[in-house]
Amino acid sequence: MRAALTSIVSGTLFGAGLALGGMTDPVRVRGFLDILGDWDPTLAFVMGGAVIVMAIAWRIVPRMAEPLFGEQFHLPTRSDLTPSLIGGAALFGIGWGIAGLCPGPGIAALVIEPAAAAIFIVAMLAGMALVRLAEGASS
Repeated sequence: MRAALTSIVSGTLFGAGLALGGMTDPVRVRGFLDILGDWDPTLAFVMGGAVIVMAIAWRIVPRMAEPLFGEQFHLPTRSDLTPSLIGGAALFGIGWGIAGLCPGPGIAALVIEPAAAAIFIVAMLAGMALVRLAEGASS
């Protein structure tokens, strides 16, 4: 129950931050990516804030005996670059540039502009399903 409540509060806070920062507006995100046109630096400030918070967290976590809201820490164990990681990152970037949304803001946008966000969410879920099918066929 505690983990579920933590997830709900964290997700709500994350979504509210994305909405307040304007990251649910595809035009604003595409404006950030348009460095040779009418560039909008808003996303840089949102990312900068996230980097600062994570830099602090990465300094605190090693000093903690256990997490506040979990049984154990779940830290990355791999640092290698695989073709699927590079391909996935490229597809993510292409989709982000075309749609102006990524998964977090897309879900948050369901509250603000449900019809447009729903199209993005359906396409995202279809892509995730295709990857699962492709991974299953190759194994």
